Amino acid sequence: MEQQPQAHVFECLYNRALVKEPTLLKLRYLLPLSILLTIGSAAQMPTAPSFDGNAWWQDVKVLADDNMEGRETGSPGLKRAEAYVVDQLKQVGVQPAGTDGFYQPIKFRTRTLDETKSGAELISNGKAQKLTIGDEIVFSTRVDLAPHIDAPLVFAGYGLRVPEANYDDFDGLDVKGKVLVLLSGTPASIPGPLASHYSSAAEKARLMRELGAVGFIIIPNPYSMEIPWSRQITARKIPSMAIDDESLNDTKGVQFAASWNPDKADMLLAGTGHTFDEISKLGKDRKQLPHFALDKSIKAQAKLIQTKVESANIVGKIPGTDPKLKDEYVVFSAHVDHIGIGPAINGDKIYNGAMDNAAGTAAILEVAKSLKGEKLKRSVLVVFVCGEEKGLLGSRYFAAHPTVPAHAMVADINTDMFLPIFPMKSLIVYGLDESTLGDSITEVAKSVGVKTQPDPEPQQNHFIRSDQYNFIKRGIPALALKNGYEKGSLEEAKVHEWSKSRYHAPSDDLEQPVDLPAAAKFEEIVRALAVQVANTDARPTWHSDSFFKRYAEDQSAGR
Repeated sequence: MEQQPQAHVFECLYNRALVKEPTLLKLRYLLPLSILLTIGSAAQMPTAPSFDGNAWWQDVKVLADDNMEGRETGSPGLKRAEAYVVDQLKQVGVQPAGTDGFYQPIKFRTRTLDETKSGAELISNGKAQKLTIGDEIVFSTRVDLAPHIDAPLVFAGYGLRVPEANYDDFDGLDVKGKVLVLLSGTPASIPGPLASHYSSAAEKARLMRELGAVGFIIIPNPYSMEIPWSRQITARKIPSMAIDDESLNDTKGVQFAASWNPDKADMLLAGTGHTFDEISKLGKDRKQLPHFALDKSIKAQAKLIQTKVESANIVGKIPGTDPKLKDEYVVFSAHVDHIGIGPAINGDKIYNGAMDNAAGTAAILEVAKSLKGEKLKRSVLVVFVCGEEKGLLGSRYFAAHPTVPAHAMVADINTDMFLPIFPMKSLIVYGLDESTLGDSITEVAKSVGVKTQPDPEPQQNHFIRSDQYNFIKRGIPALALKNGYEKGSLEEAKVHEWSKSRYHAPSDDLEQPVDLPAAAKFEEIVRALAVQVANTDARPTWHSDSFFKRYAEDQSAGR
């Protein structure tokens, strides 16, 4: 999963935790007959194969092996991993659907900050205080940093303007020519998916262009940080990437972007009558924040080192059989890439990405294999994207340049870091209440004793942090799925501990415990959803009150 936009600028690293051997349990979950019947006019399907998680784990072991070297986008390791995926697809007769066989080539630019020629100063009362990169501040290389900036600072709350919720952090605030200082998070008054959308890098950049702001500094809220600052700074020298196509540059016009150490946040607030303790506690409770001018400015200079890299998405097709529906596609997506080789933690420098996202790749791969011989009305498209960890780049490229007609894609189901690390009792569905896909997944999951739930932590902006978001912005109903938990539960504690010790760390490897029955149940649900959506005559549709319906209307108007 891509890093939260508050630190959208760098990959985060964690200390390696003590690990155990995976639990290779063998427990089959047989689908009840109700799942084999699709809604509406869909035909009854043959009995689906059951999964036990073992084949899934074998795929994970290949994809997350040290030989794959962390699957960095454009690396030989990722090429080896993608070759394995293609070979597996070929073996079960999945057809190539890329622009070059199974492959869809993409050109990227990498960006690295030359810290020897970069720096910043905080100016207060005419006095300059030199800032240390890594201690107080970390520059973002997710944007084309201007060589020099000199701009006043202004605190703009969460940095949101959401007309649909009558919410505006910029009401009465002059930000033209200034750098915005923001707290990560979103207010509870705005529905999670809507707040996440407006928190995205593209929306922030659009708003900044509209308001004439120069750039932004985000202070991570310590009450909701997935990782501590001390670990975030370790990865600041890992190159960022951008698609080498200016039309797909969604941060155009942003001259400066950075994150600020929350332990040093009172440096920015001094003299305002506010403290970071006050601000962060308001953010913890997701309350509206004050916004006010800061009697300070920032001077910065940045030198970016840029190179060219090529990589590819993998696209395969399982043809449908219905003459009227076979030219429509149910898309299943997962990102194959991870963050490659990085600074060593406890002597290990390979960031294997077993759960993030060899697990999701393997789940979609095994579901695709299980559909061999299945007579589906619609076609199924399996899309294994690259560049997710660099800002959802592979899926952005595919959504802009699909290898099938864009209007023919009826749905996207995305699998990213679904975390089968405890028994599956519920399923988190990002986008649950936005389209009829939410109704479908709820029906399917219920048939195997699993309930669905919306995002329990909307302040983390998961809705926009994986590849389904790029399909949504093209008007395609989409979901992302993850093993669920209740707030305050042991399972929630396990997820948070996993994030703290393994997320974007070498310890997300093959030695960690996994729950194979949970993985098996996840595969069963995903497969059943594939069958249902492929065989239901009516296309999935956005709910009438969904904000994201407008993207479908825009696409229809543009055709």
